[in-house]
Amino acid sequence: MPLLHIPESGQTITCAEGENLLRALRAADVLIENPCGGVGICGKCRIRILEGIPSAVTAEERDFLKPEEIDNGIRLACMVKVLDDLVLELPKKEQGSKVLTYGYVPEFEKDVYADGLGVAVDIGTTTVVASLIDLCTGEELASASEVNAQKQFGLDVLTRITYLYNEGEQGIGHLQSAIVSQLDRLIEEACVAASAEPENIHSVAVAANCTMTHMLLGVDARPLGKAPYTPVFKDAQQRKCAEIGLNICKGAELYCLAQVSAYIGSDIVAGAHVCDMLHAPGNTLFIDIGTNGEIVLASHGKLLCCSCAAGPALEGANISCGMRAANGAVEDIRILSDHTELTVIGGGTPIGLCGSGILAALRELLKNGYIKPSGVFVKKSDNGPGADDRLVLQGVKRAFNLGNGLIIGQDDIRQVQLAKGAILSGFMALLNKAGIGMDDLDRVLIAGQFGAHLPVDSLIGTGILPPEVRDKLVYVGNSSKTGAYMALLSEKERQAMEALAEKMEYMELAESENYESLFAACMTFPKE
Repeated sequence: MPLLHIPESGQTITCAEGENLLRALRAADVLIENPCGGVGICGKCRIRILEGIPSAVTAEERDFLKPEEIDNGIRLACMVKVLDDLVLELPKKEQGSKVLTYGYVPEFEKDVYADGLGVAVDIGTTTVVASLIDLCTGEELASASEVNAQKQFGLDVLTRITYLYNEGEQGIGHLQSAIVSQLDRLIEEACVAASAEPENIHSVAVAANCTMTHMLLGVDARPLGKAPYTPVFKDAQQRKCAEIGLNICKGAELYCLAQVSAYIGSDIVAGAHVCDMLHAPGNTLFIDIGTNGEIVLASHGKLLCCSCAAGPALEGANISCGMRAANGAVEDIRILSDHTELTVIGGGTPIGLCGSGILAALRELLKNGYIKPSGVFVKKSDNGPGADDRLVLQGVKRAFNLGNGLIIGQDDIRQVQLAKGAILSGFMALLNKAGIGMDDLDRVLIAGQFGAHLPVDSLIGTGILPPEVRDKLVYVGNSSKTGAYMALLSEKERQAMEALAEKMEYMELAESENYESLFAACMTFPKE
């Protein structure tokens, strides 16, 4: 049987002849980023073959890899079949990922505890945060965060659900094991930072989207991926931590907040509760921008909500030079007449664009006339933006060279355009359903990991949000974790969130009147 050697870690893996390389690495718990789930459409699972002869280069690989890269042994792991022994060089791990751990915390009445610790957890599709809490005082003693370990199975929920369809019961175990092992590690890290003993942890409260909650509890999430998109459960869930394999605090109680629907999970219920939307005067819109854009409209005591599939482009995936918000990622851009300024996380040489950098690039391209409202690059010409030498060809399509080897192409613009159309159309559909106009909005609340890093100029300049709300935006941070924190410390708050979930009315966008026309209209970028 062929052997895979990884000199950096000293690991040797045995696999079957003809086995897919990505699957072989997964089986050995060697994690390589593959946002598309290993179907060859993202180009992110790059490895280098140092020795040995693999299967022939595929057409999919030639679409993503330059000839010189292929000549240097670079391949896509998902496209390689193992025919003989191989020596592999794996991609370097991203360092210093920026994960949002803070947010607005309202006043609330805490239960009385004699002693003990608790953990408030936010499980997002992209990131995971665990905070160690003193149950007596409510003080946050330490916090630990990472990119979601399930990324190896895909960067969005639908790709992970597709993995379940392909792998069945074994896939359910893989996804649960990934997130539970990660929580064990994060809780231990927080305990070490706070010089606390894990055996003193009495309870763990978790807020997450519906898919993540199913996967955490080891419940089959496949029904969430096909009509009628019915969750196995929507109500709050209670277990002993040991029941799901959480070992560091196995005797503690696990509480997962209530859900609304397949695509409005407890993270959004938590956010709506933290912002007291049930009692908000006038009209308030709550938006959590991420791989899914979840939106809640509160209008005089009535809560209407929807979810739009923004996709992972806004978080750096499915973009040719995209990456997560880690050291080396460009997070802001200014296109000037004779050069381009790049703001890089951690300083130093830029290696890719994270979500905020991608939107900043689009904002600047629109502002300076390089892109039309239709999303198409202007043609090369003798004057105006078309005369700029930074406007280049990427294959047969036009693109813009940001410098340092970073190029934004037409396909990248299209990915962001689809996300923008999804979010704005969800925003507009809720207003239409409620029978109110843009001027009737009193506040627009921006929540979540990604939204917190988006300046108003990028949100408005790219048309994700309309200009009428510029002065109405309020950033509330990680309201999902705050909701978990409140549930951890108060039975009254748990009951209030469970009741709130029952009152939130879900609207399926695809079934709303004239939605296709609305989506098409929302795809258009604003005119400068």
